[in-house]
Amino acid sequence: MSVSVVVPIYNEIETIPLLYSSLHEVLANLGRDYEILFVDDGSSDGSSAKLKQLAAADPHAKVVEFRRNYGQTAAMHAGIQHASMDVVITLDGDMQNDPEDIPMMLEKIDEGYDLVHGWRKNRQDAFVNRKLPSKIANWLISKVTKFPIHDLGCTLKAIRREIAVELELYGEMHRFIPILAHQRGAKCVEVVTRHHARRFGQTKYGIGRTTRVVLDLLTVAYMQQFFTSPMKLFGRMGFACLGIAGLSVLTTLGMKLIGGVDMTGNPLLLFAVLSTILGSQMFGMGLLGEVNARIYYASNGNDSYAVRSLTNFDDDSPQSIKMRRQAA
Repeated sequence: MSVSVVVPIYNEIETIPLLYSSLHEVLANLGRDYEILFVDDGSSDGSSAKLKQLAAADPHAKVVEFRRNYGQTAAMHAGIQHASMDVVITLDGDMQNDPEDIPMMLEKIDEGYDLVHGWRKNRQDAFVNRKLPSKIANWLISKVTKFPIHDLGCTLKAIRREIAVELELYGEMHRFIPILAHQRGAKCVEVVTRHHARRFGQTKYGIGRTTRVVLDLLTVAYMQQFFTSPMKLFGRMGFACLGIAGLSVLTTLGMKLIGGVDMTGNPLLLFAVLSTILGSQMFGMGLLGEVNARIYYASNGNDSYAVRSLTNFDDDSPQSIKMRRQAA
């Protein structure tokens, strides 16, 4: 299968020539059609001019230039959307990922896997501000999503293009690509990959994203379980609030009948009223979520399922036409 390599670039002018040379050497020996898509995420150090210089000398090199810095997820998404080959490889632009791992990952794709994601088992980064937060985040994400993984932060991944283009990436969602793909029914596998210390400068996408990653984790957990039926979440919360309200009312009545406690001055009565209001709001949010989910699927022509293949269907059938459009 042919290969598209997507590389987000943000102020990596020293690294670009070395990275391109390393990628070109590996990809040229694969015996497959390939392209290298550099996505310039609003660089201000001359990276854009360097990338265009490479593209002018090699038709395999392509450049997507942003008008300003939008972040790594936006750069990854743009690269995937502009990729034209069968398999999309993503890797960092700082040369900490090793292009020599690409053939091994493609072999896994050839074995039938839809997505291969790297595990930087011997990570060459500072422990306190890089490795420790990453370990904690990976443990938390694995527990919340129930997706077994060691290293979600590794950018080096190989994914079939028809699955990659289905993923909706925003915020810091690029690190959740394996989970989002698994949710779409992709066969995923994690492999140990090499990792190198940064040779030039400092990381451009640093630990400051921690808060946004945690918020996106909540979004992913919600999408995994309740995206197609929000009422299952908000309805349970509504019933819980109403149950608490009922229990508070019964306790208030018991205190009045047994101990003669004044109901109007009892904070439990106010708590019951508050719980009833919250319960009603939860049911309302659930209904709004259900309506929005149906609008999302109906207006965009999206399905709440993913089809891997069709057998004995005419090429002109609606599903066949739709699958060809998705793969295009």
